[in-house]
Amino acid sequence: MKRVAPKEKKSAGPLQVIFFYAKQLKREWPLFTIVMLSTVALQVANLIAPLFLRQFFNIISSNTPTAQTEHQLIVTILWIGSIGLIVWLLRRALSISTIYIEARAMSTLYIDAFDYLIKHSYQFFISQFAGTLTRRISKYAGSFETLFDSFAASFIPTILYVVGAVSILFVRNHALGIMLGAWAVLFAAFQIYVSRLRQPIRAQRAEEDSALAGTFADAISNQNTITIFSGAEHEHENTAHAVGKWRKITLRSWVADDYIWGAQGFLMVLINVSLLYGAFRFWERGLLTVGDFVLIQSYLLGIFDNLNSITRELRRVYDGFADAGEMVHIMQTPHGVKDVEGAQDLQISEGKIDVKGVNFQFNEARPILNDLNLSIRGGEKVALVGPSGAGKSTITKLLLRLYDVDDGSIEIDGQNIKKVKQESLRDAIAFVPQEPILFHRSLLENIRYGHRDATDEEVMEAAKLAHCHEFISQLPEAYGTFVGERGVRLSGGERQRIAIARAILKRAPILLLDEATSSLDSESERYIQDSLQVLMEGKTVLVIAHRLSTIMKMDRIIVLEKGAVEADGTHMELIASDGLYRKLWNIQAGGFLSEE
Repeated sequence: MKRVAPKEKKSAGPLQVIFFYAKQLKREWPLFTIVMLSTVALQVANLIAPLFLRQFFNIISSNTPTAQTEHQLIVTILWIGSIGLIVWLLRRALSISTIYIEARAMSTLYIDAFDYLIKHSYQFFISQFAGTLTRRISKYAGSFETLFDSFAASFIPTILYVVGAVSILFVRNHALGIMLGAWAVLFAAFQIYVSRLRQPIRAQRAEEDSALAGTFADAISNQNTITIFSGAEHEHENTAHAVGKWRKITLRSWVADDYIWGAQGFLMVLINVSLLYGAFRFWERGLLTVGDFVLIQSYLLGIFDNLNSITRELRRVYDGFADAGEMVHIMQTPHGVKDVEGAQDLQISEGKIDVKGVNFQFNEARPILNDLNLSIRGGEKVALVGPSGAGKSTITKLLLRLYDVDDGSIEIDGQNIKKVKQESLRDAIAFVPQEPILFHRSLLENIRYGHRDATDEEVMEAAKLAHCHEFISQLPEAYGTFVGERGVRLSGGERQRIAIARAILKRAPILLLDEATSSLDSESERYIQDSLQVLMEGKTVLVIAHRLSTIMKMDRIIVLEKGAVEADGTHMELIASDGLYRKLWNIQAGGFLSEE
């Protein structure tokens, strides 16, 4: 089965983004209902206010001041003031409801995005920049605020206001109402047309933005390598290239926006002049009053204000859809390794491991394991040796289900690991990798990750067994010391001992050691070997080692070559035979890979 790394430049469309966000709004339906009702009531109030303003100017323009007209004017002013107060109250209700919806929905979106992302396969993550993925989660949640604000505070109110204004003007004068309605349809069609043209550019800009974040993150996380290899100038050029691509697409996007806004402004001037001229002609015939001019102008100013707001929001909306689309695409991508339907917890009785006819390859040009068969008894200590590329580390990854086998099966106590829950499988295995990576958290938290309910005393006991309590105790903050990103504040040997302490604390029945002592000095290794002997008691152990002297006491040694078993036996049996193991042993004993 060929594995292809996920393509970087993919993004979900606006409708898919809306579907994901709609699920969040469904959870907030009481507050969302308040937002919608407040929005409708607010636009009704905004449409009624100009009617009283029309009445006010009609009274002033057609009557001489009298007690009756003064009373009418005062009543009209009170109505205008009351509507203004209602508008103020509605805006407060709308604002508070929106704040709570956005804060709660964004919190859920952050969690949902992280929960889905973190369950993607090992293959997925080694094909991505951590900085890019982090930014996509942030943009996914942040875009909800952008889009909800735009739709709830701009798009929906504008639609309601335009429809209301056209309807009222149509009742007052059919010709002017039809003229404004036709213009509104033309304006909407123009917006929809240019929106469809603009979206690909927005999506490309979002991709370049994420790629730029990944470029920065990659360089920053490898700052030490850049310094050692005098790569600052090279990274400057690399970053400048990424910035240049971002700048190019951003300029295209912004220039296109500017042309669109110019066309919209022209359409606004056109309808303003047309309506005023039409109103003037109807006024000449006595069909409109001075107040009608005020009404028309009020509605036009309201419409223009709303449309200008939409124009300002469109760039944010396009960016919001494009930004959210990247994460939505990831959340629509099925997990590469997942539990089968009806998967049960792994039940450990002996810890017996059987590898039956396993074939595995990363791609067609690179087969790794070829019809591999292994059987490891419960409680047996087995070492895997062989040249680089023989498939030793791949076996540990398959045991942990970081990948699934192409053919064949791996069983633990007779249970196919593809048919048990992944978490129960990994709970049963303690793994110490060749290059352990730590969290940027305290040493206490890093060790406790092996058993998150462990007490401080249990953590310290594991640290003592792994011989890291000594150096931890000498640190100013001891177990409260933060280790830096990926554990960079510790030496390689110190990180390795922390990883061993974490494995000791886990107390899993199966133990995988992938060059677990490779980063230790000779003195530390002697201590660790003693600790590992205690740790391995009563467990099924699979050790990967290049330094053959570290595995001489294993129950069995399995020699791998080109993804298949070349030899199997004890150290003395393999030395006595004329095979690959003896050749490797002679090379190391000859000093090429000596233990000094």
